[in-house]
Formats: sequence, structure tokens, C-alpha cells
Amino acid sequence: MPHISRATRPAVRSAAVSAVVATALAAGLLAVSSSSASAAEVRVHDIQGTTRLSPLAGQQVKDVTGIVTGVRSYGSKGFWIQDPEADADPSTSEGVFVYTGSAALTVKAGDAVRVSGTVSEYVPGGEASGNQSLTQLTKPTVTVESSGNALPAPVTVSAKSVPSRYAPDGDPGDGGSVNALPLKPRSYALDLYESLEGMNVRVGTSRVVGATDPYSELWITVKPHENPSRRGGAVYKSYDDQNTGRLQIQQLAPVSEQPFPKANVGDALSGGAEGPLDFNQFGGYTLVARTLGKVTDKGLVREKTRRQAKDELAVATYNVENLDPGDPQTKFDALAEAVVSNLASPDILALEEIQDDNGAKNDGTVSAEATLKKFTDAIVAAGGPRYAWRSIDPENNKDGGEPGGNIRQVFLFNPERVSFTDRGAGDATTGTGVVRSSSGRAALTLSPGRIDPANTAWADSRKPLAGEFSFRGRSVFVVANHFGSKGGDEGLTSRHQPPVRSSEAKRLRQAQAVNAFVRDVEKVQKGADVVVVGDVNDFEFSATTAALEAGGALKSAVKSLPRAERYSYVYQGNSQVLDQILTSPGVGGSKGSKGSKDSKGSKGFAYDSVHINAEFAEQNSDHDPQVLRFRP
Repeated sequence: MPHISRATRPAVRSAAVSAVVATALAAGLLAVSSSSASAAEVRVHDIQGTTRLSPLAGQQVKDVTGIVTGVRSYGSKGFWIQDPEADADPSTSEGVFVYTGSAALTVKAGDAVRVSGTVSEYVPGGEASGNQSLTQLTKPTVTVESSGNALPAPVTVSAKSVPSRYAPDGDPGDGGSVNALPLKPRSYALDLYESLEGMNVRVGTSRVVGATDPYSELWITVKPHENPSRRGGAVYKSYDDQNTGRLQIQQLAPVSEQPFPKANVGDALSGGAEGPLDFNQFGGYTLVARTLGKVTDKGLVREKTRRQAKDELAVATYNVENLDPGDPQTKFDALAEAVVSNLASPDILALEEIQDDNGAKNDGTVSAEATLKKFTDAIVAAGGPRYAWRSIDPENNKDGGEPGGNIRQVFLFNPERVSFTDRGAGDATTGTGVVRSSSGRAALTLSPGRIDPANTAWADSRKPLAGEFSFRGRSVFVVANHFGSKGGDEGLTSRHQPPVRSSEAKRLRQAQAVNAFVRDVEKVQKGADVVVVGDVNDFEFSATTAALEAGGALKSAVKSLPRAERYSYVYQGNSQVLDQILTSPGVGGSKGSKGSKDSKGSKGFAYDSVHINAEFAEQNSDHDPQVLRFRP
């Protein structure tokens, strides 16, 4: 499930296709007229066929008839037509998209048209994306026969109509692709949606499971009882439980003409939506609403965790999303307020995505002192403690992320509650090790220090930051992480089923390196308190998490929560885990400590995924912070 940047939205077709359309316009091949109709040679369902790929792909078709059900004047410009005279085969769609490119056509919903053009299969994002394709007509000549016709009745997508199984397994003889498999819309959710591609569909009043984003889209579910979170989302529980009722909602009207509703997770899209069913790069099957209901606010509030007790150590992790001094003061203030009010000023706070002192300006700057001073000053202004910090500057452009930004992990700590044990002078390329101190306990050779930075697992990726802290006379080792992203992974709606998760191989090796380091600590000092935190960019059920936990070295604390509360991020309507805190066996109880217990944790520690961002249209980061409290 890749986390893909969409700075270039809305997506547009290739320059080559646009050039073809422009040439056709100049040559008079793309036109709208009101001449009399001629008999159609093929019908829309003949074009769509019974698989994901048109049997007529690449061929010219003439006088395909249909009623216009929607016109899109932005992004991928064109319109949808639907044949009101359906065949008896539920696997063949009766709708198709007519791609017009830059042409300013005058068709409107309700027009009866005849379209001649070329049948094509367009893959949003390109072949390498693994996406399914959209069947469409290109280089069209359009004849309007009449206007004001009734639109074909919409097909209702509902909990009753959407199958519980998500997709068939791909054909091993075709590289795992489902493209050539006959559609089974009564058996698989993706097959149902494909059988409705281009058709007029509707959803009734539905719960929002993905908040309105900057691209004017949101996600709903037509299955209110499918893996609901406590706060109204849809929890992504496993690779085999993809939440089949999710559907992306956009609107046909440009936002300049009709503002898109702002919704948080758990709100209701009252009255639902109706319009053509599209397929796009950033979400797959999408209802492009011609008519859109109103958002009913269900009053979702940002969570606050409890304050740690005097003898509890609170360790937190927070991805602050490319924070740099050029960000507006309001972002610093909002993040600081969250640290103080929502996270209750944790004793140790590991930050991810702290950028250097001039952000994305790519001039060789690697220091983040200005970023950290501005942030810690904002925390004081919000009523929090004067945090100290420790970090290691990366080599320029060697740790991935936004070019020039030089993101890194940073430890903030409250010196009134905890002290940092400084050892040596760690740098970007020198790894820290574990030795036995004169007292017989584990100690780091470099604190702060990086873990195995020369390991190729960390190429173009953030290196883990290890630090040794002291709380009430006891050492605590904290490792701050930001594993490789899911960029390059195929989406759940991929033509390959199951989708290819290529990025997982790198995170697996990263997890193995961190696991080896933790085991080194535990070899020297059995029962040592080791806390591994950060944005590991993977699920609690993933191979990455399993590699971190291997040999009993660590345990993912998010698993102590009820399944309905296990998430830190919302992507395409799936509430999922990306940020984690993992604990060694010594943390919270195996030493005979009383530990702590609350409604969200288990005996020995208390864990909280503090939901303040991921479910909201207004975000200060796209991640929710995590907090662990225990008695060392």
C-alpha cells in the first residue's frame, strides 16, 4: 500500500496522447455535430468485454451510442457515456469514458450521442505502477442526436452488493495478473467495481473512512460493520482483509465552481453520491459525483493521552512531516501544542522528518539547529518543558526524503525528568556499538550514535539513532527509526493480485539490523530496558515487524491495543499501523516491577496511539504520535 506523493495532481495524460488529440483537432477529426444518427457497429458492452481488457483494444469503432452521464473539464478531460439498453451479462459494463484531452466539447449530461474513435487501455501511472487500466475511447468524433434525455438509472453499490472477498488470485502464467481472468462480480469486490467501470453508480448515506484531502476527495465505506475503528474508520487488519466496502469520492464540478465538502473520519456523507465510476492512479475505483450529498459532522475530537506518573517514564514518537524553519510559525505552534496538550509532555520524544536549517534548499546545509530551536521554543511557549536535544547530522542527500531537506531522527528529552548519557562523538558514518561497563551493565560506545550506518540496508534511507538515557538511576536505551517508505509498492487495486510489495525487502533488512543491535544489548545485559520507536512504515502484521521481533528481542506494543484501535495513519480509507514502539522483554514487568496498567495497555506498560492527525481534514502531520509509559 504505497504512500505516494501527489504534488503533481491532478494527473494528466501523456504528452504523446495530448499531441495526438491536438493533431486530430487541427485536422478536424475531433468534433461535435448535430447530424442525424447512423447505425452503431458496436455497443459499449462489446467494447468493455468480460475481462479487464477490451477485446477491441487498438481498434477503430464507429457510431457507439450512449447517453452522456457526466462531463469532466479538469484533470483527465472527457465525458462518460452509457448504453441504456444493457445486455444480460453482469460482467460487461455498459459505460465507458471518452477521452477528449484539451478539446472543449459542448456535450452535457443527458445528451444522446454517437461516438467514433479508437478503443484503448490507459494505465494511470504507467505500466510500472502495476495499476489496472481504464478502458476508454480516444481521438473521438462525437455526434449529438438529442438532449435532455433521462440518465440511465444508477446501479447502487451497497453492503449487500459488494462481495466480501476482495480479488481473485492472479494468473501465475501471466505474472500474477488478473487482467485476462473472466470477471466474477458476484464473487470479488474488484470484479464488481470493474464490471461497473464507466457506469452511473450511486451510494447511499455512508460513513467517511478517509478525511477530505488537499485534492478534494474523500473515502467512504458502504459496509458500516466492516472492521470499524472505535472512532469511525475502517481498520486494515491483514493482507487478506482489505475492507471491500471502501470507495473514493470525487466530484465532477471543479472546486472553483462547487466547493468540495470537508469531512473527518466518522462523519456521514448524508444523501450519498451519484455519478460515473472511474479508475485513477491515486485510489483506483472512484465515484466521480455528479450529485453529492452533505457532510454530517459527527464531532470527532483529537485525543489526549494521560500524563505519566512520577515514577513512569513516558517515551513517544512523532513524525512531524518535513519540519523546517521555513514552515509557518502556525505549524510549529500547532505541533508544539500537540506535544504539550495531547501528548502530555513526554519525557523522551523521538522526532522523525526534522529537516535541515533551510529545508529543501539543496545547498549542502545539514545542520538542523535552527529547526530544533524554533520547535523547542514553541513548546516552551505552549507551556511545555524546555527540551534538550540530541541528534547526528546526516551526510548531504544520503538519507532519502525530499532532496536538500536532509531529514533525520532527533531525541528531545526533558532534563528535569531524564538525563542523557553522552559518550564519544558520533557522526554520520561511524556506528555505535555495545560494551560492558565497569558496573557490568550494557553501555553504548557512542551516545548518540548511529546503528550500522555502512550497511547497504540504509542506502538512501534514514539511519537509526541510538541513545542512552538515565531515569531514576536506571539506564534506558532508545532507538529512533524511520524505515524506508512504501514508495514503489503496488496499490490494493493492482492488476497483480496479490499486489507486489517491492519496498518490503529493504525494510526487512533494516529491521534485521535493528534487531541484531537490540540483541547485542541484551547479550551484555539481560533484562535491559530497550525501546525501539519510530515510523517503521509497516504494519504490525508485516514481515518487517516480525523481523524486529525475531528471537524474542522485541515486541510491538501496538499489539497490546484492541484491534479496533491499532492504527496511526489513514491511507485510501484504511486505518493502519505505520508508527510503532517496540519493547525488549525487560520493559515493564519482567524485573518484578509493578509496571502500570490502563484501559489501553497491558500489565507492565501503558500504550497509546494518540489520534490527532490522520483522521482529520485539517492536519499538522499525516501521522498520529505514539506514547509508551512504563517503570524502568
